[in-house]
Amino acid sequence: QVQLVESGGGLVQPGGSLRLSCAASGRFFNIYVMGWYRDAPGKQRELVASITSGGSKNYADSVKGRFTISRDNAKNTVYLQMNSLNPDDTAVYYCNYNSGARLYWGQGTQVTVSS
Repeated sequence: QVQLVESGGGLVQPGGSLRLSCAASGRFFNIYVMGWYRDAPGKQRELVASITSGGSKNYADSVKGRFTISRDNAKNTVYLQMNSLNPDDTAVYYCNYNSGARLYWGQGTQVTVSS
């Protein structure tokens, strides 16, 4: 089992920044992918960014150049640095751990971009 706890969401003005954190605990696998997804009203869940156990990163086109995913192995934590936020980034953001055999999800954290 893997438990994921997100934090760092909130209300921010357009052009602002936020950093989301996802603290993982439990039994880890040697090969995995961790990612951030988001649910926006009226839209399908979207993969925002991901990072593999080998360190490869992937981003949605809509966030390239603005968001950065990173990992602190010592803290078992994955971060999503979000810059130049705009109202289209408003969503519930979920952390995901994919072991290949099973998906684990956090509880989500709300990000609202509004003036």
